[in-house]
Amino acid sequence: MFTYFLLIIGIGSALLSLPQAWPEPGSIRYIDALFTATSAACVTGLITVNTADFTRFGQTVIMLVIQAGGLGIIAFSTVYLIIPATRMSLRSSSIIREYYVDQVDFDPRRIVRSILVFTLVIQALGVALLVVPFVRASVEAPLFAALFHSISAFCNAGFSTFPNSLEDFVLDHRVTVPIMLLIVVGGIGFVVIQDLSNKLTTHRRRLSLHTRVVLTATATLIVVGTLLFWTIERGSGVFAGMTGPQSLFAALFQSITPRTAGFNTVPQDTLSPVAQLLTMTFMFTGGAPGSVAGGIKVTTVLIILAAAVIGTDENGDIRFWKRRIPARVVAKAHGLLVKALLIVAISSLLLAVAEYRLIREGTPVLVLLFEAFSAFGTVGLSLGVTDALSDAGKLVIVFTMFAGRVGLISLAMPRRKVRGERLIGYPTGEIMIG
Repeated sequence: MFTYFLLIIGIGSALLSLPQAWPEPGSIRYIDALFTATSAACVTGLITVNTADFTRFGQTVIMLVIQAGGLGIIAFSTVYLIIPATRMSLRSSSIIREYYVDQVDFDPRRIVRSILVFTLVIQALGVALLVVPFVRASVEAPLFAALFHSISAFCNAGFSTFPNSLEDFVLDHRVTVPIMLLIVVGGIGFVVIQDLSNKLTTHRRRLSLHTRVVLTATATLIVVGTLLFWTIERGSGVFAGMTGPQSLFAALFQSITPRTAGFNTVPQDTLSPVAQLLTMTFMFTGGAPGSVAGGIKVTTVLIILAAAVIGTDENGDIRFWKRRIPARVVAKAHGLLVKALLIVAISSLLLAVAEYRLIREGTPVLVLLFEAFSAFGTVGLSLGVTDALSDAGKLVIVFTMFAGRVGLISLAMPRRKVRGERLIGYPTGEIMIG
């Protein structure tokens, strides 16, 4: 898994360093090519060089790297499992089962085929929906722009061939609605898509618990986020010059995009500090497991909240929705949260040290913290400081994006433990909590 991502990052950065990728004489610095390739492979969207400034060759390289990275850990894991002359080990089977719940088929060949077919079909529909409004808006090379944005939106990458992302289309529903739909579909995960497909084709009585949890949590976050952003910003905020319906629609987009998409229809640095903190919370939460989205995932947040509010029984299990969530899943959710917080904390600290010059010049620490959250959640939203980062700061963000995309998922993967009969144990210790 690490080799795969390092490979596409290496190839992408090498191609972006070629003179053909840059319109001016020479080429961009390798640190910027590496940053762009890592951001594309990790489907983040943070940029030190505006994507619109690359040549068509450079933009095509970015698009292909996004597609390669955006198909995700699940697709790659199952691809190498079905290479001829290889066998699927019991451990690999358990990993697939961990990601594809019992109610969902986990045959590797079917998973890969369904992922590839579904991805190409959805992206083709996205192109069909976007190309007409791009033609009417007199966008240069509308077909390529539609293809680029369809892939970027479905893969939750947030890259755009427009200099200011989608700010020029903030009130154009013909563009923003397809983008939002692509973001949501890409962010709920292939597990959910397959489960919904099975229900429609086999007429099963009910969806799996995982699917119901993901759909409920996703809908709740979208609705609550929309109302919160609209309430915070509609008065004197960034939505002040819009009508009620227009500001509500802009708030809807702002509610969807932080959960690892990275597109923006309003400048993020013009949001109030409260709205920026809310955006950071959404970036940290992310999308659903088994999807192209980043973050700690909505299911992790829900399990942690349920454990805190409802509590656990004597075995450490949680009971809700007429189901029992075992203690190992609860412990895994808490462990994932702690690891994620450590990554963000270390990244923020290193970024503050590397960019002490910016802090002394008046850049608020919140701006750098926002950058760290965005990199970890593989979102791509920024308060406008990315291109001003030093080389050391860029490397910190590169490692944070890689850790948020690959490292956290590898930590979440199940590991086979050798269990033996425990004849001797340590004495029980008591530690006061709270």
